Parts: sequence; C-alpha cells; structure tokens
Amino acid sequence: MSVDGDADAAVETRIRIGWNKFRQLVPLLTNKDISLTVRGRLYRSCVRSSMLYGSETWPVRKENEVALQRAEMRMVRWMCGVKLQDRVPSKDLRGRLELEDIISVLQRNRLRWYGHVLRKEDNDWVKKCMEYEVEGTRPRGRPKNTWRETVEKDCRARGLNTEDGMVRSRWQKLIKDG
Repeated sequence: MSVDGDADAAVETRIRIGWNKFRQLVPLLTNKDISLTVRGRLYRSCVRSSMLYGSETWPVRKENEVALQRAEMRMVRWMCGVKLQDRVPSKDLRGRLELEDIISVLQRNRLRWYGHVLRKEDNDWVKKCMEYEVEGTRPRGRPKNTWRETVEKDCRARGLNTEDGMVRSRWQKLIKDG
C-alpha cells in the first residue's frame, strides 16, 4: 500500500514482475509442441502467481483490476498465437488454457486471507490492524476504498458472512465454489 492508501504502485510493480517472468518463459509458453493445457498450467504457476503475490492485502480499485486483466489477456493472446484483430473472445482463450479470470483469483486470495484473519485470536496484532479505525478527518473528495470495504463487497458478491469464516473447511469450500 502506498502512503495515500491505494495499491496502484503495488499493482504496477506486480504487472512489471509478471511481464519479466513471462519474457523469461516465452520459449516454453509459445512453443507449439507443448499443449495449451500445459502452457496454461505453467503460466498459472509461474507468471500469474508472481503477478498476484501479496495481492491479499491490496485495496484494489476498478482501474487496478482492468490493468491486471489487460496485462493477462495480452499474455494469453501471445501464448495462444492470436492477435487482437482476430476478435477471439477472451473467455474462449482462457478456456483453451484452462485459466479462470484473474479477478476471481484475486478475490479468492483476498477472501482466503480474510478468513485466516477472522479465525485469529482477538488480541492478535493482525486482527487489531484489520479492525483499526484511523482518527481524524478524511481528505476532500470521494473516499478511497479500504481493504475491509473491498473484502466486504467480495463477501456480499458471494453471499458469505463472518460466521462462515470461523470454520476453515466450510470457508474454503464456500470460497472455492463461489
């Protein structure tokens, strides 16, 4: 997180790191002798994981999500050998590589961390940080989304509540199925 409370710098850095990792693996990721499924697994384990490292704590905005999606789809098109002018839908390309949308992976990571923090003891410093309210007035203009607001929006989107998070196995199942 940056000083002003957003994750723009972290997202840009992680996208850059993802591109560096992708360029290192281009000979494998674009090799026609390797099946698309295997290339998708390689991408998921090496490139995407480096792009989303630490994303559990990002208070992402729509612009950040769009930047991540745009970077990922450029990589996916490159792996599949498809140009933008070919007008192949992104969903079809992700299906060929057996990849799910990066935003749903990001959301699942955030919810997984949220469940972990919920299960911590009440006097744990991590849990105290999650519940900490900063005193004072906010600057003028539209307020920035906090991480907690982002997670609560994710929970509403998947129909989850905090009681579900107290049982690890149930929380994992609900996050995975959502």
